[in-house]
Amino acid sequence: MGMANDGGRTLELLDKLGERLGTDDARAKNYLDALRQQIQTEGKAGEEREKLLAEYEEAYNKLTAPANRIGTFLEWLQEPTVEAEEGEESPDPLCLISLGDSEYVSLIDPKVDYDRLATGVRVKVNEAYAVVGVLPPAPNGGLIKVGEVLEGDRLRVGDDTPGSQGRIVLRADAIRDTKINAGDEVRLDPSGRLALEHRERQESRDYFLEDVPELPWDKVGGQQEAIALIRDTIEKPLLYPEIFERFEQKPVKGILLYGPPGNGKTLIGKATAYNLTREYSERTGKPVKEYFMSISGPKILNMWLGETERMVREIFKTARDKAKEGRLVFIFMDEAEAVLRTRSSGRHLNISNTVVPQFCAELDGMQNLENVVLILTSNRPDYIDPAVLRPGRIDRKVKVNRPDRATAEAILGIYLHDRIPLDPELLKKWHGDPDCARKELIEATTEQLWHKARDTEFLKISLRNGSTETLYH
Repeated sequence: MGMANDGGRTLELLDKLGERLGTDDARAKNYLDALRQQIQTEGKAGEEREKLLAEYEEAYNKLTAPANRIGTFLEWLQEPTVEAEEGEESPDPLCLISLGDSEYVSLIDPKVDYDRLATGVRVKVNEAYAVVGVLPPAPNGGLIKVGEVLEGDRLRVGDDTPGSQGRIVLRADAIRDTKINAGDEVRLDPSGRLALEHRERQESRDYFLEDVPELPWDKVGGQQEAIALIRDTIEKPLLYPEIFERFEQKPVKGILLYGPPGNGKTLIGKATAYNLTREYSERTGKPVKEYFMSISGPKILNMWLGETERMVREIFKTARDKAKEGRLVFIFMDEAEAVLRTRSSGRHLNISNTVVPQFCAELDGMQNLENVVLILTSNRPDYIDPAVLRPGRIDRKVKVNRPDRATAEAILGIYLHDRIPLDPELLKKWHGDPDCARKELIEATTEQLWHKARDTEFLKISLRNGSTETLYH
């Protein structure tokens, strides 16, 4: 603007000079016209330079201005609705905000919509720590477990493990009326003072809950000796507790199913859960729902120190919670030797040295709960620590043997049931009698399984005494 004003003043002087010279001197007039045109051109160029310089200056000021900080609105200290006393100015609105680990009493820009300011809202804070804007909520943040719900919109969060420290946080307005239970998770603001979002406890872990199919005992082929021992050990104390109390006998809380792989240990465990729940419901006269926790021993092993112990605590805590709800809880741990291996006394760190004591302590804490059953399975029971298998913890060891010929026929009879379509030629052979045709199939299959011939030879063993033994498949 300064250069434009100077150019305009110069043009005025040229006009006055032209009036003095008059129109007689043509050469002087041409010089004045050329000078006027030159001044006008330079004036326009100067205006463009000033405009460009102003744009550069504005951009420079924006880029070099201090960045706004992001804070969290905590509460009002002086609400904008407070009226001033007569003769005094209206008080400025004041609020308490958190910024990292610090709290500030801040002024609020009048342009900010006061109705949007609530506990837990993200706000934009300038260099003077005044609130100058409201930001949308953040979709991310750290999750932490709720340990206890306290009065006054307060929550105690943190782990319950010994040595860990919990802390108290406040609910944000967004979840002030939300029902929160111990064990749920909440998302905290960056300062760790407010719970912004609620997440219900996830009970169905990949190593936890599993549905139990309809599996009565007659669907389990063979293993009658093992089934009878399980029913005497597990079912009777739960169905007839008064008899055990009369003779001052404590019910067995855990059993170990051991034997070669693929012989029905997992099937027997699920059948125990189904049948015991059904008979317990009939005994009590009210429906009882089972809670079958299927845990794979290798799956809960973790390379991080203390993580496997945390999973063990979580398993038994879930069992206690469900037992208090009146459900019949079954903890089924497959391949138990992987996580409960015998402890060593060597120098090297062995995870069993800490997992086994944790498991035993949790198991001892289940003694007063009558509706919790622990079932361990193992292919190598000699690898399991003796402290786990001692009386009072795992009181019964049930061997699940390989099926013999009669047991194989019983298993085939379960799967070759009357709903399986049969070959018309086979039915014609037995004059349309499906039972006889099915029996022939079972006997022929069993005969083939136990057939010893050269084409079924698997391994020939030379013994120390000079004799040989042939194994067949």
